[in-house]
Amino acid sequence: MTVPAFLPRPRRGRRPLTVLSLLLAVLALTLGTVPSSAAGTDWWTPTARPTPDSQINVTGEPFKGTNSQGEVQGFVDAHNHLFSNEAFGGRLICGKVFSTSGIADALKDCPEHYPDGTLAIFDYITHGGDGKHDPVGYPTFKDWPAYDSMTHQANYYAWVERAWRGGQRVLVNDLVTNGVICSVYFFKDRSCDEMTSIRLQAQLTYDLQDYIDAQYGGTGKGWFRIVTDTAQAREVIKQGKLAVVLGVETSEPFGCKQILDIAQCSKADIDAGLDELYDLGVRSMFLCHKFDNALCGVRFDEGGLGTAINVGQFLSTGTFWQTETCTTAMHDNPIGGATATDATEDLPAGTELPTYDADAQCNTRGLTDLGEYAVRGMMKRKMMLEIDHMSVKATGQALDIFESESYPGVLSSHSWMDLNWTDRVYGLGGFISQYMHSSEEFVTEAARTDALRTKYGVGYGYGTDFNGIGDHPAPRGTDTGTTVTYPFTSVDGGSVIDRQTTGSRTWDINTDGAAHVGLIPDWIQDIKQVGGADAVSDLFRGAESYLDTWGASESHRAGVNLAKGVTATASSSESNPFTSYQPGRAVDGDSGTRWASDWSDDQWLQLDLGSTNLVKRVTLDWEKAYGKSYRIELSTDGTTWQTAWSTTVGDGGLDTAQFAGVPARYVRVHGLDRGTDWGYSLYEVGVYSS
Repeated sequence: MTVPAFLPRPRRGRRPLTVLSLLLAVLALTLGTVPSSAAGTDWWTPTARPTPDSQINVTGEPFKGTNSQGEVQGFVDAHNHLFSNEAFGGRLICGKVFSTSGIADALKDCPEHYPDGTLAIFDYITHGGDGKHDPVGYPTFKDWPAYDSMTHQANYYAWVERAWRGGQRVLVNDLVTNGVICSVYFFKDRSCDEMTSIRLQAQLTYDLQDYIDAQYGGTGKGWFRIVTDTAQAREVIKQGKLAVVLGVETSEPFGCKQILDIAQCSKADIDAGLDELYDLGVRSMFLCHKFDNALCGVRFDEGGLGTAINVGQFLSTGTFWQTETCTTAMHDNPIGGATATDATEDLPAGTELPTYDADAQCNTRGLTDLGEYAVRGMMKRKMMLEIDHMSVKATGQALDIFESESYPGVLSSHSWMDLNWTDRVYGLGGFISQYMHSSEEFVTEAARTDALRTKYGVGYGYGTDFNGIGDHPAPRGTDTGTTVTYPFTSVDGGSVIDRQTTGSRTWDINTDGAAHVGLIPDWIQDIKQVGGADAVSDLFRGAESYLDTWGASESHRAGVNLAKGVTATASSSESNPFTSYQPGRAVDGDSGTRWASDWSDDQWLQLDLGSTNLVKRVTLDWEKAYGKSYRIELSTDGTTWQTAWSTTVGDGGLDTAQFAGVPARYVRVHGLDRGTDWGYSLYEVGVYSS
């Protein structure tokens, strides 16, 4: 069935039946069910929903199939944390996504929040005040979930169902935790080991799939489908269901923390960790989050929260954040104006929080050697890298690596990337989502990058970050002139959406804001009210663009390096009695050897490929002695040269020169201006036809 919707821009496993699924089927029957009024015809309506349960308040069949161009359609939530109630020691986020004992058991507050929220410590740490609230969840929900509550379940499964019914077709469930937050929080009922929590959250995601399947008659029949490749995802979406992708966002993946700048993990740990995550079904991940670790530096948090996290980093690692003046337009979040908070009281006696120059907004820590190994390990496994939360320096280095390999698997899922990276991310074939801001802010930020989405023919996503300890859109009121009117029609035109009711509480986006994940359709309608239909058209193309990025990562093949082992000559080579810096060292396939020139500006390194090839890409891995201004020159005969690419702003590290294909046998790197007082020095030069 073809779905009439927006015209597209030009663009670029089943699990075996388990004992648990059988038990869940029995529990659904014994707990009590509400038979569908259209059982056998309305495939989207469960035949065995537990009772009582939340209402969905959406009528109409979920859209199926593809558009006339064969593309899937629908929204993508690229950043959510379904099961973070199991993270941080198990008592920071209160309430469950589902319970075999029913909604009353799932949606209840943490024990210490009773009777009046006095001990809801994280609430008043994050919001001020005394944290007091009515702890009763189901059925009254007087005070939670709420748009500004960071500590209550916002991802109840029936609310996720409503998001799906409203047009969402991809959900990225980022398995998340933070060992330091767990260790310092007063209430916990389990270990703070991060990987233990990640494994549990992954298992619970599969358990949720079984729970929903049981409502629809058995394995594979529910709307919540975990996918591990794009072929599965496309088939799920064509069936009108929700494709669920597993990701990871944690501060010390694989145990890779650093203590006093000493890594606490090895390459073997990284390989074992990536293999385990891949086997769990994880296909995207962050390498650092909040704290500098043994893999990379982070993009700072601002203000008082940033101060608290900086203190947490010191308590965990023995090091504070260190800053430097940024060398490009990109920058990390400012912390120069951060003030002391109660968190500083946790510092050891005699230890003071550093002061930071307001002009020094960049983290000194970038991608470490272990971090580069992890990035390349993710590429090897066709996984996608989340660059949000990485420092500007680390992000630039990661993008350098991806460009050198033409690897598209880069994601920015919730507005933590400097927007100046947007063109570069899209140029690689990556995917970008914006945080679930207020409708006005969302429309404004989307407009800033609209021209680039048009240039690359891509859709857009949102990252709700529900259960991620962040605020969500506040109510805009009923007198704005752009109020959401209920009921309204879904973006695809096939469903009618009314106010959402659970128990005795009914939510209205105008007066309650985005209190939980089930209000995503209402929020999208609010965006439409504020920005018009065009404001949501790119969002409706989000699923296709996300799968394009993932699919291109899956099909990526490492290019053949035409330069490996070829004959190399140079204008000069540095003389050293203990080692060789001859030209051949730059093409020997060993990243530990290098060519080095004499210490003057006009120098060159020339490669003979042996025969004429189409040359499209040249990669240069500079040692500290790099070229600031240089050219890539090509020739078929070694006599007549043409400049294929040049720069005057080289900054060292890993450079990639990409250009229209040119037939050439000879490739010359011609240095014109050195970046240091030394000569030019290259570990490896790669030449590619792709």
